[in-house]
Amino acid sequence: MAKLYFNYSTMNAGKSTLLLQASHNYVERGMQTYLLTAQLDTRAGQGRIASRIGIGQAADTYAPGDNLFHLLDRRLATGPCACVFVDEAQFLEPDQVWQLARAVDDLNLPIMCYGLRVDFQGQLFPGSAALLALADVMREVRTICHCGRKATMVVRKDVQGRVVQAGDQVQVGGNDRYVSLCRRHWRAAMEDAEPDRLI
Repeated sequence: MAKLYFNYSTMNAGKSTLLLQASHNYVERGMQTYLLTAQLDTRAGQGRIASRIGIGQAADTYAPGDNLFHLLDRRLATGPCACVFVDEAQFLEPDQVWQLARAVDDLNLPIMCYGLRVDFQGQLFPGSAALLALADVMREVRTICHCGRKATMVVRKDVQGRVVQAGDQVQVGGNDRYVSLCRRHWRAAMEDAEPDRLI
């Protein structure tokens, strides 16, 4: 039975690496996969999923307003597809998450989404909130803070390396702009702590 999966984490946890490896496992066994990524994320080039460790793969893109159920239905009309992989899933609109859920239910198509859970202000992305509500299976991809604790939050930095506390929720960037931290050190960075009590 097909399921909707949400693999979530902070920045730099290896989500894209896991996505590419999982897709490769299908292809290696003679099965076709379909890769999707957010049109607005062009860090690796338009329509490309890439990992920090140097592997990458071409992908189709989705943008706000796209009907993903219709897109996947058209893809299935061209031939079999064992699994759909969606990168940067935090950028999905809630309606698009419902469309993916419908594709799982009505087209019997397994869909694995990979994305961030929260933004730099500790708020859920709308797409991530919908995935947390609708996914059949949720898996946390873990990474660590500089202190060794599990990182669950992320801070955004400006070009001078200072932590940014306000701004648009979506601003595409990598290691140059974002740092994953545990909640305690995120609070300290966002000046939401008693500094003398922080270790």
